[in-house]
Amino acid sequence: MINPIALLIGWLLDLIFGDPVRLPHPIVWFGRMIAFGEKHLNRGPHRQLKGAVMAVSLIVGVFTITCLIHSYLSVLSSQFSLIFDVLIVFYCLAGTTLIREVRQVFLALDRSLDEGRAQVARIVGRDTSELSAQEVRTAALETLAENLSDGVIAPLFWLMLLGTPGMLAYKMVNTLDSMIGYHTERYLQFGCWAARIDDVANYIPARLTALLMVIWCPKCLGFVRKYGCCHASPNSGYPEAALASILNCRFGGPHKYFGEVFDKPYIGDNDRELTTADMKTAVRVNRTAEIIMVVIVLASSLISLL
Repeated sequence: MINPIALLIGWLLDLIFGDPVRLPHPIVWFGRMIAFGEKHLNRGPHRQLKGAVMAVSLIVGVFTITCLIHSYLSVLSSQFSLIFDVLIVFYCLAGTTLIREVRQVFLALDRSLDEGRAQVARIVGRDTSELSAQEVRTAALETLAENLSDGVIAPLFWLMLLGTPGMLAYKMVNTLDSMIGYHTERYLQFGCWAARIDDVANYIPARLTALLMVIWCPKCLGFVRKYGCCHASPNSGYPEAALASILNCRFGGPHKYFGEVFDKPYIGDNDRELTTADMKTAVRVNRTAEIIMVVIVLASSLISLL
């Protein structure tokens, strides 16, 4: 269980500064480890087995090493372990950076379509070179909803259950999925286990995220129940459906990844033009859900101390 002071300080640091781009970042290290493993193992026979071994080894390794470091620091000083927890929370939360990136997409699009396409390419995995202005806005808002779950609610959920080792292990799960969990020829076998582990890890957080988003709009729950399953992912559709219901818009449709077109179901049926006002509403929804989740985890940690 997380020390409530560590959670509060780490969250406030993310709220103020966002991702510390000029400092060494554990997620960057995760990416390098995954890329190294993929380069050397994603070849020849038994790719699914090799991908499974790599994924499980990295996740268990991160959890175990974090536990050992935390235990060692706790023996040295409670202050050292507190600082360690603060840093892990700070590094693992991505709410502020996500919102900044989405705002930049809309600002870039106001200048030109090419700038908007280039900016949204920073936060989505799909090919953005042929997107229309409406598709750029849609991609940005879909990512805002999906990554509220992946980048904020899910890390806090696993922090609440398993402390900072669980939070950091979840980030490895999510990084594995974002790098190799694709249904393309190259990753279909090798990334199979990474994708499935991510599905399991996000099953409850994704639905919790949707609930937190529509908590002030009970009528939206019916929309989420109807469209939450309308996604290639078993989880991503729920936060996207929550935001689409609040904005009364349509998400989904065909996307291109690594040169291959994937025909995703639509979420909603109102194909109206999205605006900057919609982005501002979406940001408020994200922040509200984030604050509620932080309060839940704080309350849980305080109860555990009593």
